[in-house]
Order: sequence, then structure tokens, then C-alpha cells
Amino acid sequence: RKLNDRGVFCCLVSNQSGPARGYYPASHVDALHERLCRLLKEEAGAHLDALYYCPYLSAPEGGTAPDYTRWSTWRKPNTGMLVAAAWDHDLDISCSFMIGDKATDVDMAHNAGCTGILVTTGYGEQVLSGSYQHHTKPDYIAADLADAVNWLLQHSSL
Repeated sequence: RKLNDRGVFCCLVSNQSGPARGYYPASHVDALHERLCRLLKEEAGAHLDALYYCPYLSAPEGGTAPDYTRWSTWRKPNTGMLVAAAWDHDLDISCSFMIGDKATDVDMAHNAGCTGILVTTGYGEQVLSGSYQHHTKPDYIAADLADAVNWLLQHSSL
């Protein structure tokens, strides 16, 4: 909500490989995102300005469902979702930031030329210990989302 109150454009970008793996239909991802947006509004009075997700996964990575098994520029750490958001909403990627709990989140940020923040919640601790994904060098390591937001508000021109 602090970012909303400052007029910061808030966009969620997410890899969602479940449809490509045949675990569930894409409609389940849409329902999850609707629930997330509803909870943000009800619990925090916050909102997302945009939401992008990549349901695709290449066959070598485990994709099996024909409609979703392919390589995609949208799959993190590729920059497709950030580029689409920047294009759709007239955003300057160089002034943007990415907060996430995986190395691919930080790598996507750096590949796009923006600030990458790793939160230690979720998979963040495992990323830092080297037991999940690969080593990455975030611009800031935050204890959680609130810490990341506070750091951004102190260290940027938001």
C-alpha cells in the first residue's frame, strides 16, 4: 500500500508453469490472481496496476501440455514480461525494480537493466545458501516485502 500511496506503478510478473506441466488449467492461475488482488484490497487497501504471467515451459524444462510447451521470452529470467509492461504502460525500465524470492527474479531485473531485490521469505534463504537455483547478486537483500518497500522508498526517487 505504501507504493500505491506514493503513486508507484505496481505490477506482478510471475512464472506459472503448472499449465505447461499439465498440473492444472490456466483458468486456475487466473483464479489465483483474482484472489490475490481481492486479498490485497481487503486486507491492505492495496492494488496491482497490472499483472503478467508466463504459463509456458519448454520440453527440456518439463513442459508436457501441447498448448503451453514452448520456449518463451516471457519466462524469467528473460525480460519479456517487463518489456511488455513497460510498453503497455509507458514505463522506464531503467527506473524500475523487481522484488522476488528467486534468483530468476533478480536475474530478470538485471537482464532488463533495473534494480533487483531478493526477499529472504519464500525461497530467498535457499537462494542465498545456494541450495535452490543458483547464486545471484541482488542489489538489496530484504527480510520481507515490507523491508524491500521501505528500502526502496529510502534509496530511490519514488
